[in-house]
Amino acid sequence: MKHSWKITAVLLIMFIVTQLIGLAVINAYIPVKETVIIDGEEQNRTINPLPYGMEPPEVKPQVSLISIIIAFVLAILLILLLTRIKAALFLRIWFFIVVILAISITLNSLFLKFDTSYATLIAALIALPLAFFKIFKRNLLVHNITELMIYPGIAAVFVPILNIWTIIVLLILISAYDIYAVWHSKFMQNMAKFQINELKFFAGFFVPYTSKKEREKIKFLKQKYKNKVPEKVLKKQRIKFSLAILGGGDVIFPIIAAGIFLKSFGLISALLVTTGAVVALAALFMVARKGKFYPAMPFLTAGIFVGMLLGWLVSLI
Repeated sequence: MKHSWKITAVLLIMFIVTQLIGLAVINAYIPVKETVIIDGEEQNRTINPLPYGMEPPEVKPQVSLISIIIAFVLAILLILLLTRIKAALFLRIWFFIVVILAISITLNSLFLKFDTSYATLIAALIALPLAFFKIFKRNLLVHNITELMIYPGIAAVFVPILNIWTIIVLLILISAYDIYAVWHSKFMQNMAKFQINELKFFAGFFVPYTSKKEREKIKFLKQKYKNKVPEKVLKKQRIKFSLAILGGGDVIFPIIAAGIFLKSFGLISALLVTTGAVVALAALFMVARKGKFYPAMPFLTAGIFVGMLLGWLVSLI
C-alpha cells in the first residue's frame, strides 16, 4: 500500500462524498421536458436549469464528444505552453475563474427549490471568497472542501450533452491518455509538481502527511516556537513530508458516467456505477507501492464499466 490506512481512508471518503454530491447536483439540473402552446399549437421544449448561461446547445452526443476531445487537446496544449513559459499568474487567474463558476453551479443547485431571483448571485458571492482562499492563499482545509464542490459543478455541465456510448468512448480515450501521460511522457507528474511548487495549489485532493518520527520533531518545534515555526527552521530541520494526491480528472469522470446513468436509468443504476468506481480506486490504493506513480483512470474505467453493466441489468428488472 502506497499510503497508510488512515490516509487512504481519507482519500476514499473524499472521493465517495464528491461522487454523491455530484449525483445530487446533476439530479437538480436534469433537463425537464414540457409542452407549451405557441400560436395555438402544442410544442415540446426542453428546459435546462443550469445557471450562468451554461445551458448546453441542442447537438447530437457524437458532436459533443468530438467537441470535448478537441477542447481537451487544446487545453492540454495551452497548459503545456503556459507551463513552459512559467505563466503562473495567468494559470492561477484561469483556475480562479473556473473554480468560482464550478462552485457557484454546485451551490446554486441548493436554491432551485426556492423561488428566489437572487439564487445565482448568492451562490457566486459564496463561491468568490472560497475560490480566492483556494487559489491565492494556502489553506489545506479550504482546498479540500472546495474540491468537494468543484467537480460536481463541472460534471453537471457535461452530463446533458453526452450519452452512454459517448461516455464509454471518452473513458477509453482518457484512460489511454492517462497511461501515456503517467508512464511514458511523465506529463502528469511534471504538471503536479508545477502546480504544487509554482502555482501553490493542486487540482485534486491533496493530503500531506509525515511519519511518526517527523511528527515528533514538529511537535517539539511547535512547543519551542509557540506554535509558530518559521519556514526556514523547517527547511533547516529537513522535515520530510509525503503527499497523498488524487487528480481532479480521476474524480470528475466517474461523476459524469454515474450522472449519465442517473438520467438514463435512475438512481440505483447510477449508484452501481459509483460503487464500481469506488471499488476500483480502493483496489488501486491497495496494490500501489511507495515511490511509484500510477494512472488511475484505467482502473476507474474498468470499475465504471462493471458498474455500468450491473446498472443496465438492474434497469431491465
